Amino acid sequence: MNMLTKVIVCFMAGIGAGLGTGFAGMSAAAVISPMLITFLGIPAYQAVGIALASDVLASAVSAYTYGKNKNLDIRNGLVMMAAVLLFTLVGSWVASLVPNTTMGSFSVFMTMLLGIKFIVKPVMTTKETMASVSAQKRLTQSMVCGSVVGFICGFIGAGGGMMMLLLLTSVLGYELKTAVGTSVFIMAFTALTGAVSHFAIGGIPDVWCLILCVTFTLLWARIAALFANKASAKTLNRAVGIVLTVLGAAILTVNFLRG
Repeated sequence: MNMLTKVIVCFMAGIGAGLGTGFAGMSAAAVISPMLITFLGIPAYQAVGIALASDVLASAVSAYTYGKNKNLDIRNGLVMMAAVLLFTLVGSWVASLVPNTTMGSFSVFMTMLLGIKFIVKPVMTTKETMASVSAQKRLTQSMVCGSVVGFICGFIGAGGGMMMLLLLTSVLGYELKTAVGTSVFIMAFTALTGAVSHFAIGGIPDVWCLILCVTFTLLWARIAALFANKASAKTLNRAVGIVLTVLGAAILTVNFLRG
């Protein structure tokens, strides 16, 4: 396989993953894995490892950008992250007891539906409304939502960023920028845990694909996060909706080509 093909596939995957991460706190794995498997023939386990590694820096730089613009809830984010990590293990263990729980396409459909939701019914909550919820209630909600997200991630192996965004905006009542900022903050740590375990078990994958995917995803996540923090709530809802709908449709197409 020539180098040009690798660069083009990784560039396209990086654009999708970076925009998804910077705008919507979406996991890069949802975009990068199917692209690398379908067009470069990289083994699935290695492709997921590359995607998770790309997620780490992209989520971290996005979280930094959102945090700098005061659109990040670190305190509740840490509580949620602890619950996510713990219940991902529980979900993985339960999945190992149940035959064939490959529900990857479920998370892709959810991505598209969530995208359409943001276009049709934007999240217009304000920071003032968010602040009116008691700290104790918010803490309890964070633990419960983190547990749900973690279990689903561990059980079906995908969809963490989307689940988190849906719960943060719908259940916890976060305004969209804070929801995305908190989501990418959590994803940076969960992706790091996942990437390290993938490399420890499966070895170092194709180094060029790793470098290219990490670089391109980081670049586009940074661009998307800068734009998202400057945009109005209505514009951001529309941008998030379009990005999620297009990415969902694109991933379904790639999965169809694979099948």
